[in-house]
Amino acid sequence: MITRTGERRTQAAPLASSAAAGVLAGVAAKAGDESGWRWAADLGSYPAAWVLVVALIGWRAPLPRAAALRSGLFFATMTVAYYGWAALVLGFSGQADLLVIWLLLSATAVPATGVAVHWATRHTGWLPGALLGVPAGLVLGSGGARQTWLAWQDGALSMAGRPVQTLAEVVTVLVLVLLLPRDHRTRLWAAACAVPATWLAPQVLDLLHRFV
Repeated sequence: MITRTGERRTQAAPLASSAAAGVLAGVAAKAGDESGWRWAADLGSYPAAWVLVVALIGWRAPLPRAAALRSGLFFATMTVAYYGWAALVLGFSGQADLLVIWLLLSATAVPATGVAVHWATRHTGWLPGALLGVPAGLVLGSGGARQTWLAWQDGALSMAGRPVQTLAEVVTVLVLVLLLPRDHRTRLWAAACAVPATWLAPQVLDLLHRFV
């Protein structure tokens, strides 16, 4: 028989793990920014890695509430660790506005994404496909893969540009479009919805940069 204390501990453990993972991710992202390695800075700057993490959290969560809490807590602790490390260790200042914006996203858009993925991975049809395919398209059109495509169009293809970031984006797309959907029909919908989202990604990213 499981006591209430045992139930609370069982529920608290994943939240503690999410918080700890967020702290490590935030410190790693800031370290990547300051490392001088472009691939490390890209992983923390472009959305692929964070979309993948939040999607996996939503997928693995047992309930929508858990998906919201775990994804939001991960992102919030990551944000605090990132800007805290920048301020306390590196001596950066004047980033309070950015901290507030990312914390607001941690309390709104990020939990909503976690819940959306949780629901989408447990249902079939066009709507679950869209909820998985649109983020996949936004990821694919927002970073290294898009730059590789543009370089190829210009006849100056160079995989030495951002190969690590491009790989991260391709892996994220494959997970969202092929692994997480429940059946082939939903995968087809996810792939179809990813196409227009890829085209719209630069505009969405530009809009986001106006506020962040």
